[in-house]
Amino acid sequence: MAEPDWVQLSDETLLEFRIRRLELTLEGTPLQPLIQRLYDELSARGLIFHPTCHVGDEWFCPVGIPAIFVPFFLAHDRLRELERRMMLEVEGETPEWFMKLMRHEAAHAYSYAYRLYRRRKWQETFGLASTEESEFYRPRPYSRSYVVHLDDWYAQSHPDEDFAETFAVWLTPDHDWREKYRGWKALQKLEYVDGLMRSLAGRPPLHQPAYAVADYDCLDVKLKTYYSRKRKQYEDAYPNFYDEDLRQLFDAAAEVPGAIKASRYLRRRRRAILAQVCRWTNERQYRVHRLLNRLIDRCEALQLFVRPEDRNLELQLGSFVTTLIMNYLFTGKFKRTK
Repeated sequence: MAEPDWVQLSDETLLEFRIRRLELTLEGTPLQPLIQRLYDELSARGLIFHPTCHVGDEWFCPVGIPAIFVPFFLAHDRLRELERRMMLEVEGETPEWFMKLMRHEAAHAYSYAYRLYRRRKWQETFGLASTEESEFYRPRPYSRSYVVHLDDWYAQSHPDEDFAETFAVWLTPDHDWREKYRGWKALQKLEYVDGLMRSLAGRPPLHQPAYAVADYDCLDVKLKTYYSRKRKQYEDAYPNFYDEDLRQLFDAAAEVPGAIKASRYLRRRRRAILAQVCRWTNERQYRVHRLLNRLIDRCEALQLFVRPEDRNLELQLGSFVTTLIMNYLFTGKFKRTK
């Protein structure tokens, strides 16, 4: 197939294109055999419903629609390059990662196609699908009530996601989930999904409504608009997110007599800061520890220093980290943004 004209354009020019104008498709791309792999995995379990896949703005199944939308940037190498430059990573870029996400989305498609979320036993096992969704949830990393499939303990975010993650683990080939989750409460969920899917073997879906792809794919925007929104959503994950605050706390003047690196200063006081912040915020140590590591890395990259006579620094630093953690507790983000 001939490469489209937009492949050779600069990022600046390409960003002016509406995504729909790129005329992307999944057919004939390296994604097509991976989609077929999902279908083969379902067929191996006796499941005859194969969700239709479309190009969309992100990974999702529309509510009530048993179809899978795959992010547009995975449909072409040029767009993967742009996604990496704009967002630092490409979600689902490896075959293994792609299949993890496909199994998860297939679960949502099955839930809608067979209206599984309406079943009493499903609700008793996972909760009510009508539970209000939130972009922010506080995971319990050591909980054994949930499977671990995607990052950030995603099964804990909502009953629908709990089912989707459990289904994905169940569907993964050559995965001995009975052994891995032995002694976990999550094993009861896996056994339920196993029995539920066996009952659906060979049965056609109950619910396949007609739909227009364009009503759900969200592709009628310019690439620059798409990335402006996306970067705003994930801006606290960027390495330089705290630079302005750190420059106010520390000094860039290395020639000051007795000055030490801010990164070294933070490493020395990490344990004390950790204990103080966790005590007053009741936050888990792993999240504060991870935040401190990010701050240390940025101080090193910015070559910031601590003046020896700055006696208020420890109080200011403790207040700064505590504020970030409290913001996270109430908003799901470490820092409030304009």
